[in-house]
Amino acid sequence: GLVASIDPDRDGVPESVRSAHSAGIRVVMITGDYLKTAVAIAQNVCILRKDDDVGVSAVDCARLRPADTYLPHHEMDRLTASVRVFARARPEDKLEIVKSLQRQGLVTAMTGDGVNDAPALNQANIGVAMGIQGTEVAKGASDMILTDDNFCSIVAAVEKGRAIYAGIQKFVAFIMSVHIAEVVQIFFCIVAGIPVMRTPLQILFLILVTDLPPSIALGMEPGESTILLERPRPRTEPVVLKFMWVSMIMNGLVLSAVIIAVYMASL
Repeated sequence: GLVASIDPDRDGVPESVRSAHSAGIRVVMITGDYLKTAVAIAQNVCILRKDDDVGVSAVDCARLRPADTYLPHHEMDRLTASVRVFARARPEDKLEIVKSLQRQGLVTAMTGDGVNDAPALNQANIGVAMGIQGTEVAKGASDMILTDDNFCSIVAAVEKGRAIYAGIQKFVAFIMSVHIAEVVQIFFCIVAGIPVMRTPLQILFLILVTDLPPSIALGMEPGESTILLERPRPRTEPVVLKFMWVSMIMNGLVLSAVIIAVYMASL
């Protein structure tokens, strides 16, 4: 007789892969399966689209090491720049693929569960081990553990991380605007030779009562519904951008002008 079995795709994975693509995240599958099996799975979960040229987007890892010698770096990088499915991969192939992607300036996140995945997990910028099926060696080599072994959780974590980062930017922008205004007000009082409008205790009171609650509210604000459609930010990008500095200084000056005018009128 003949017995056939299939390991079905998890619910929500195709949608999560499409969301990852929209977020500027390139999803690559590295598997020990044969090429045709890998291509079929990749098409089912939207890693490969129906109109993709399979000959370009999917390769057998034997092409990475003709005659058991890995390609030179420039040839390897050119190949990995376009391929999204690597089939019949050895453990050392995974490590070389990660290194190649990093040479191209990409931030790599590698998932794995076995002992043979440990070198690639350790080499990647973010090693993600499976929490249920993962070995202790894989978990020890990783930066984080995926407790439910579900790719959808990775995309959800990216979305949450972007929302948290946007909240931090809003928090910093608000706090800096208020504090710039306070510095300008006190500086004006000293230069003008008039009584300083706030004592140190009053400044502390303003920070605790009027500054922190709104800042915390801004920092905990839910992310925008379109946050996954934004492009990834560069690793070297500062938290406070140039336009934010302009906005904070302008807000601080306007706030200072209004408060100083009220204070001068009350003297």
